[in-house]
Amino acid sequence: MKMHTISKKVLTVGIVSALGFGTLLASGAGTAQAASASLSAESVAVSKGTQVVNFGKKYMGTPYKFGASTSTTRVFDCSSFMKHIFKKYGVNLPRTSAAQSKMGKAVSKKNLKAGDLVFFSSGSRSTGKNITHVAVYVGNGKILHTYGKPGVTISDLNKGTWKRTYVKARRVL
Repeated sequence: MKMHTISKKVLTVGIVSALGFGTLLASGAGTAQAASASLSAESVAVSKGTQVVNFGKKYMGTPYKFGASTSTTRVFDCSSFMKHIFKKYGVNLPRTSAAQSKMGKAVSKKNLKAGDLVFFSSGSRSTGKNITHVAVYVGNGKILHTYGKPGVTISDLNKGTWKRTYVKARRVL
């Protein structure tokens, strides 16, 4: 009987290692539930941020249309896309990027985490403070957003237009 218990524990450790602790927590498997009590609120937010990003990635290539309705997923503009992907995870964002930029709490560029909203001032309306675009931070210097011809895409936050027009970031999760 004792050998059976040891085998069960070894198997549990093996499963945790193979699947990853987060997957085991999400499945609600027995032993992991006790360990979930030790998770901090911040690590839960990171997990939720990654979920938002992964959900958003399902829309890669969806066309961009300025002023797109929030009741469709056939086309998006930047703020309707953020509103859609965050709503699934219980965050009700306002309709415009400027209004979204006032939600949550400020976060510095160096402390960005997956799921943070990232704001830009670009195009002819650019004043450096006028928010004209929103994206979600993916991690590793990348953002998920929609604009122009590519539609929903991933871009490098630290290059080109996005580096030049970055204004601020907010954490809403």
